Amino acid sequence: MSKLMIVLASVRDVRMGAPIADWVRRAAEADGRFEIDFVDLAELALPMMDEPNHPRLKQYTKPHTIAWSERVEAADAFLFVFPEYNHSYSPAIKNAVDYLNSEWVRKPVGFVNWGGNSGGTRAQVAMKPVVDILGMVQTRGHVEINFPQLDDGVFEPNEQQAMVLGAQLDEFISLGEALKPLRG
Repeated sequence: MSKLMIVLASVRDVRMGAPIADWVRRAAEADGRFEIDFVDLAELALPMMDEPNHPRLKQYTKPHTIAWSERVEAADAFLFVFPEYNHSYSPAIKNAVDYLNSEWVRKPVGFVNWGGNSGGTRAQVAMKPVVDILGMVQTRGHVEINFPQLDDGVFEPNEQQAMVLGAQLDEFISLGEALKPLRG
């Protein structure tokens, strides 16, 4: 069974991201092909990068970094669920990604984003060079949610959003199998 890490990267007290991430988690669990590691960056509470050494050296000194490294290393694929802030991604996702280096290499990654008119597209565009330089391989499609709405606190995707998420889950399996021998 493939281990999928779903990372909720919205850390505000009142946030649209939690219901969206709950939908993503329910869909991945219902799929049945994944062991899910759900990470809420608000709960993980990584401080701003506080390691003295470059992450590529993997000479971590802080218990929170060592634990984060082990968790990311164990994952086979990643689904980042993050908002668009000022035409870019949230600072929480950048910080969490920057803590590590080799743990991300040659693993598939997909995005679920939300925002206003763009549906989070600009956040995806800004995040793509970051995951590319880390050697991650992106799924072809990413979920974009324009002006998300909740029904009694629950996010219900439209048909296209559900279809794209399903396609991402399929790609995590095929990409994961293709990339695993390349991880060294």
